[in-house]
Amino acid sequence: MYRHLERRLADHIRDFLRRTYALDLPRIVIEQPPRVELGEYALPLAFDLAEKLRKPPRKIAEEIVSGIGAIEGFEKLELAGAGYINARVQREKFAASLAAGEAPHAAVPAGKILVEHSSINPNKAAHVGHLRNAILGDTFVRLLRFTRREVDIQNYIDNTGVQVADVIVGFLHLEKKSRTEIERLTSQPRFDYYCWDLYARASQWYAEDKQHLQVRYQVLHDIEEGGNETAVIADLISIAVLRRHLETMDRLDIEYDFLPRESEILHLHFWDAAFIKLKEAGVLTFENEGKNKGCWVMRRGGTSKDEATEGSEIPEVSEEDQKVIVRSNGTVGYVGKDIAYHMWKFGLLGKDFGYRKFYRYPNGHECWISTTVGALDHPHFGDVAEIYNVIDARQSEAQNSVIEALRALGHNEQADHYTHFSYEMVALTPRCAAELGYQLSEEDKARPYIEVSGRKGFGVKADDLIDTLIASARKEVDTRHPQLSDTERASIAEQIAVGALRYFMLKFTKSSVIAFDFKEALSFEGETGPYAQYAVVRATNIFRKGGFDPDDFGRDLARYVASADLSNFLTGEANNDFWELWLASSKTSYVIDQCIATTEPAHLAKHVFQLAQLFNTFYHRHPILTETDEKRKMFLLATVAVVRRELLRLLAVMGITAPPVM
Repeated sequence: MYRHLERRLADHIRDFLRRTYALDLPRIVIEQPPRVELGEYALPLAFDLAEKLRKPPRKIAEEIVSGIGAIEGFEKLELAGAGYINARVQREKFAASLAAGEAPHAAVPAGKILVEHSSINPNKAAHVGHLRNAILGDTFVRLLRFTRREVDIQNYIDNTGVQVADVIVGFLHLEKKSRTEIERLTSQPRFDYYCWDLYARASQWYAEDKQHLQVRYQVLHDIEEGGNETAVIADLISIAVLRRHLETMDRLDIEYDFLPRESEILHLHFWDAAFIKLKEAGVLTFENEGKNKGCWVMRRGGTSKDEATEGSEIPEVSEEDQKVIVRSNGTVGYVGKDIAYHMWKFGLLGKDFGYRKFYRYPNGHECWISTTVGALDHPHFGDVAEIYNVIDARQSEAQNSVIEALRALGHNEQADHYTHFSYEMVALTPRCAAELGYQLSEEDKARPYIEVSGRKGFGVKADDLIDTLIASARKEVDTRHPQLSDTERASIAEQIAVGALRYFMLKFTKSSVIAFDFKEALSFEGETGPYAQYAVVRATNIFRKGGFDPDDFGRDLARYVASADLSNFLTGEANNDFWELWLASSKTSYVIDQCIATTEPAHLAKHVFQLAQLFNTFYHRHPILTETDEKRKMFLLATVAVVRRELLRLLAVMGITAPPVM
């Protein structure tokens, strides 16, 4: 509701400026006043118009306030300070619409959105860093789908890279295992844990003698070439580990639609098709001398030869300004394959994958995987309008190179709709690392966080983290609710643990390094998932104790609270604390739009915490079930119902459910 009225206000302001000053402003800045006493919206536009109109900001603001006329849903506009305009809504109508759950829909842009996230190398168990990627990506999908956008979820699988090669080296050269023995191991529970340790051992083996790296290079060559025993083993290992990754993410209610694999990008000659286009457009040039002799390179900034002004001399490009795409030995770098893959995503390549069903989720959803030749009756993937790639900040240069290549090929619209959803790493607090059994030096204990390293075998496996959180939550649930069945307590502990983990990963801005800590994540106080869940449980309990079904009550609030009562209890300065809670509850769509526009889900977590805080203050300040004034009591219950409904909606977008008890 808040978002809807904001758009209406912006439209009226824009129309007034066009009629009165012949100004066309496509974007009207509307802010939120710091206190509800100042109104619901604030407009600073008079300050921006002062120079254009050659008038003082306050004079412009006076003209707007006096001349704009009535706006549906608004009580009035007011002049404030040196030129601010504050807008006040009609609280009664606003609250009635919110109580009824009215949500006027904005137009939905055409075209499908592709969100790629997780992209874990299928060589070992997923770790805590992968969880941040997956939770960010999954939440962004939920944000987009809340706004009714069509979204495909893809999880890119690099099954031909050096990480997979290192595990194969471990199996074949350190453990001397045969293909049959490896295949038998892949069927064992948590095979990904076995590979975790083996990967670290292989890394140590390379460190002992650099000549051992020649074995890695040969294995890599065999995997990329395909059609040999090593490639078959690589497929066995990567498929088995991939299944474990999907099982791990499913514990957090994270699903995928399609798993494109690098092996198919190679074997279906995606790069060959892209290479031809890049050469023909002059995006890639062959170097005959210098450090990059024998390589195909792309100019940094993406400038192609064709973009030089006709008749002008093509400027020389230093070796430092060149990005090597194809090495002198003919192998294609990561960026080259990524350019080809993203051309497919946008429907620009003229090629497609084969597809087959790979993983069926408990809810029946099918996840598909790429093949060279597959089923004909598959969903249509690729050919999308927008792309969001959830990849950590260290990949910024590679992501920028893909965007530059698209621009150099003339695909500016696609480049404009390609977003690198960047985030920073996840580490551990020293306390968390110690709780997981790692031996820390005194120097380590004094650090703000401990970095993890898969190659060194130091880190937190995702399943271990989830298991530990569930076990910790279970102790609390067992103590508080011994009367519940074992199954009920296990389910509640899992909901609390998953909520704690997801909220913890989302509450930090993407540019923040996270130092994960069990105690902080599971706390029932402060900015945590359990705190928000507890607010919902508290609201639900109010209805149960009062003899009401909370969902039924919330579906038809008009049956319990008359419009006149909303006016009585929400208008006037004496009722600003009530109004602040209703206003905060109205901002679900506003906050979600903000998260999408900024690719920052932390805004959502912050809003959930603030709404839960306001509700808990309200709960302690106003006795509800003991209220003797029946109209006031129904109003208080209506307030609880609205807050509960919005918290549930917001938490669902975060992938968090509220248990029956805490």
